[in-house]
Amino acid sequence: MVDFLAEHGLAATDVDGVMDLDAGGYAARAEVAAAMADRYGDVVPAEAVRALLDEGGADRVVLTEATRAALGRARAGGWTCAVVTNGRTAQQGAKIRTSGLDRLVQGWAVSEGVGHKKPDPEIFRAAAAAVGVPLEGAWVVGDSPHADVAGAHALGLRSVWVSDGRTWATAAYRPTHIAADVAAAIHHVIRHV
Repeated sequence: MVDFLAEHGLAATDVDGVMDLDAGGYAARAEVAAAMADRYGDVVPAEAVRALLDEGGADRVVLTEATRAALGRARAGGWTCAVVTNGRTAQQGAKIRTSGLDRLVQGWAVSEGVGHKKPDPEIFRAAAAAVGVPLEGAWVVGDSPHADVAGAHALGLRSVWVSDGRTWATAAYRPTHIAADVAAAIHHVIRHV
């Protein structure tokens, strides 16, 4: 996003405002496009906004070495790993391939392709079906209280919330465990079968 802003001569400090418009991926793309047109219409061409929303920086996604190693250990230990993500199929698929996740997980479910968004239980069921394992006994690892932990809670699954320094603030449900980052979350799951 910072690169997009710089490319159009906009301040890097606008990144938080643009991310707020997107609502963590939950805002409808048409609403985000309209809000960005209102905000930047005289500076950013509409086709550039559409490209950003369609591609979303998929070519810049990087998986940390710690996460890559943790997923490798999970697979070596016999775990079946799947990605469950909200978004457009082309964009999310590009992110999965660019980051190398496609070589570290057995499959994925993207909301646009499945027709259901997290926290809807159906997207988690679709991911389990995609990798050929039952959902019972699965763990959900994610950074969104609303999408990931609530989805796990609705299905009676164990979850690890990736806090990234944030404090848990939801009283209606809680994750099974809180980890600082994805690698720590995966290590917790591997150790606590």
